[in-house]
Amino acid sequence: MTEEEWIQHRPAVFGVAYRLLGGVGDAEDVAQDVWLRAAAADLSGVEDLRAWLVTVAARRSYDILRSARVRRETYVGPWLPEPLLTGPDAAEPVLVDESVSMAMLVVMDQLTPPERVAFVLHDVFEVPFERIAAVLGVTPAAGRQLASRARRRVGTAKQRPRASRSEQERVLAAFRAAYEESDLKALVELLHPDAVYVTDGGGKVSAARKIISGGERIAMVLSRVSRRWGRGLFPLVLREVGGEPALVAFRDKRITLVDTFDVAADGRILAIRRVLNPDKLPQVGPTR
Repeated sequence: MTEEEWIQHRPAVFGVAYRLLGGVGDAEDVAQDVWLRAAAADLSGVEDLRAWLVTVAARRSYDILRSARVRRETYVGPWLPEPLLTGPDAAEPVLVDESVSMAMLVVMDQLTPPERVAFVLHDVFEVPFERIAAVLGVTPAAGRQLASRARRRVGTAKQRPRASRSEQERVLAAFRAAYEESDLKALVELLHPDAVYVTDGGGKVSAARKIISGGERIAMVLSRVSRRWGRGLFPLVLREVGGEPALVAFRDKRITLVDTFDVAADGRILAIRRVLNPDKLPQVGPTR
């Protein structure tokens, strides 16, 4: 494989690993492993190089994914995927679609490892079930059933209509203003009564160790957090994360948190997911 071919296909390799693992660092490690294996292999008989590379990445990711389930049991507080910057400032090219959004990654994390592999490979990367079966060690028919089961579970989570991108940006701008002003009334109005607030500090920084539910309760928590940090100390800026609008805060040009949102069609916020764990933020990159 030539370097030019690797540059062409690396985004797909990284993309499948990130969707399966929800971690930028893990996806980069998988991409490096695939590159080393491809560089040492005789690929002259490979008809579809992209499919070969993606399959190798999926097999390695599958091994990591199964062991990650064990490590997750000792994780402090709620676990969220590592945010991936996907706008014009993105450092890592990736095939951007709904499957890299934070909301979708959270849903896919509830799938079993075989379901997740089958769904990502078939529905996102259009890998045939014969190859998927080889990765999972099952029959093609079983691979098809795994993908179908995953598709139903993902589809159920996607049933509620969501706001358009322009509406999301409007809501995030309003949220930023209300948050930075510690405006409790405005925050309550922006939040759906059944909203949830998830914070991932990983035990490294101060963060709620349980999911907070209810719009009014979330608004009170956010108002307290904003006052504690001080007005303007950690200003929020709009960025694109996982293909969708998000808010990030930074200090000394380094990102200190990433907020992603689920916004309903009526403009109210259904979920806020705040990543604070510093181990998950370096790859997001500096702000300008």
